Amino acid sequence: MSVGRLVAVAGLCALMALNTALLLAPVAGAQELGLSDVVRVIEVEGNQRIELETVRSYMSIRIGDPFDPGLIDRSLKSLFATGLFADVVLRREASALVVRVVENPIINRVAFEGNDKFEDDSLESEVQLRPRMVYTRTRVQNDVQRLVELYRRTGRFAATVEPKVIRLSDNRVNLVFEIDEGPITEVRKIIFVGNDIFSDSELREVVQTQLQRLHVTLCQVLCFHIPITTTITSEQTQRHSLPLGELL
Repeated sequence: MSVGRLVAVAGLCALMALNTALLLAPVAGAQELGLSDVVRVIEVEGNQRIELETVRSYMSIRIGDPFDPGLIDRSLKSLFATGLFADVVLRREASALVVRVVENPIINRVAFEGNDKFEDDSLESEVQLRPRMVYTRTRVQNDVQRLVELYRRTGRFAATVEPKVIRLSDNRVNLVFEIDEGPITEVRKIIFVGNDIFSDSELREVVQTQLQRLHVTLCQVLCFHIPITTTITSEQTQRHSLPLGELL
């Protein structure tokens, strides 16, 4: 074979190799792009009591799924909704999805201070938080409201409840409800509306109470509406058959 023919053959081979490389380059680039857009691993950081697989089970996104913002957002909300975590952060590192969590502490003890009206046992039956339960602010605030309502039902509308958290080792806390029971709310004045036949003093006698000593809720304090629909024949009958009517 002449030198010219060898050169021609070599040039043809080089051209074919170049064309093949150019044809395969977009395919390889597309494959590489596809791999980088898929979750290849889910890493969990910051978990102490909660197992890795437990954290993953609460998430909407799975290994092999694309890095879809909607899936990531739903996973974030699902993790917060468990009540197990005080904070959750999801971030992408190459083909890995990293989940950084801060676990809510475990309650070691629930205590009450400042309570004279109610014993500890009565207050414990009112609240829902217990030792070995997960502490969350929402649960604490719900229990504070339950305690306040308990005192209001006994006429103590000035009562306040302040939760205090004492942090312990191993991500545990003692929860203390500091209670200021306040004074009993007293009825200073009773107003009757619609009593044309009977005077206020007569109606107060029927109610059988004394000002400054009646302990009732505020919704019972302000006003009585007395619809008089019955004919009264004697004072004795009046006192025993008088309808007390509706509370406004």
